[in-house]
Amino acid sequence: MSGIPTPTEIVLVRHARSVPPTADGPDDFTRPLTRDGLRQAQELVPALTEPRPAAVWSSPYRRAIQTVQPTADALGLPVRTRTELREWDDGLAFTEVWESHYVRSWTDLSYARPGGESLEQLSIRAVAALRALARHHAGRVVLVGSHGTFICRALAGFGVPVSWATVRQMPMPAVHRLRFTDPSTGPEVFGWN
Repeated sequence: MSGIPTPTEIVLVRHARSVPPTADGPDDFTRPLTRDGLRQAQELVPALTEPRPAAVWSSPYRRAIQTVQPTADALGLPVRTRTELREWDDGLAFTEVWESHYVRSWTDLSYARPGGESLEQLSIRAVAALRALARHHAGRVVLVGSHGTFICRALAGFGVPVSWATVRQMPMPAVHRLRFTDPSTGPEVFGWN
């Protein structure tokens, strides 16, 4: 035995293609994957089962759960949810004019709309949630279904340079892997799409 702890790996998955938001719903919580997104979730199974996750966690949003459910089923594991893994609460009611708010938020990370969350607050939440999972599942692989802005702000919180362009260019689905040798420090980040 070398005395070096087994690293903990978190496999972060941005949800597959989902039904776009509309003024008459479904709401952000219940918005599902499209037929193409359901196919994408099935196609992820070989790559996501390969590292043999010991646990599957997800944002409580339907599209995130649907993305990791086929892999959880293949592994014989339940999908457990944590509200801390949810997408950014941008403070906007549905609007087709959202881009200016996003640009402003990425320019001023402390900016938040009334009742919403700043991107700075999201980074703090995302880093804390992922560190907690890494501590809870020390030495194991954990699969986490989540969202594009959540993942980008988690990466930023761990020191990876990201921007509004990073979010805009991230495909659905996308997979990023974080390897923690010590959950109290930043992970090594590597990934594939």
